[in-house]
Amino acid sequence: MPFLLRAIDAIVAAIGNAVAWLLVPMVVGQFALVLLRYVFGIGSIMGQEAVVFGHGTIFMVIAAFVMQKDEHVRVDIWYSRLGLRGRAKVDAFGLALFVLPLCALILIVGWPYVVSSWAILEGSRETSGLPLVFVHKTMVLVFAGLLALQGVAELIRKLAVLLGFVEER
Repeated sequence: MPFLLRAIDAIVAAIGNAVAWLLVPMVVGQFALVLLRYVFGIGSIMGQEAVVFGHGTIFMVIAAFVMQKDEHVRVDIWYSRLGLRGRAKVDAFGLALFVLPLCALILIVGWPYVVSSWAILEGSRETSGLPLVFVHKTMVLVFAGLLALQGVAELIRKLAVLLGFVEER
């Protein structure tokens, strides 16, 4: 099982680190669009869509990496006061009852949505927009798949704590 967890972590980390670098061209592109628009009076629908697609792609694909690093938002106000086993219970509960079923739902509902977009090679509604809407919609499935993969790894870790394979410090 440790090999499986290391493999999942390596895949998610590699993808997360690679996608994080997309922030640089996205920020530069957004800056260039603002400069062109407000200084030179030149607009670009394709450029605007590229920034929006890049933003969406980054957030969807990097979600599993954020979970892996335990940097996601927590709403539970008592979580930080709990011990290792208490945190493992809260995390296992959240993963099993919320994260993994949500990922399954997104995959089930999103699959026909993405397949139909690929079937027509969907492009932008705008004449001068990007012709790659179908690729961007695919990120919905990538998001759910990567998050589910990392969710399974995290659930295994939390169960290991609860079953006593990991000692509380």
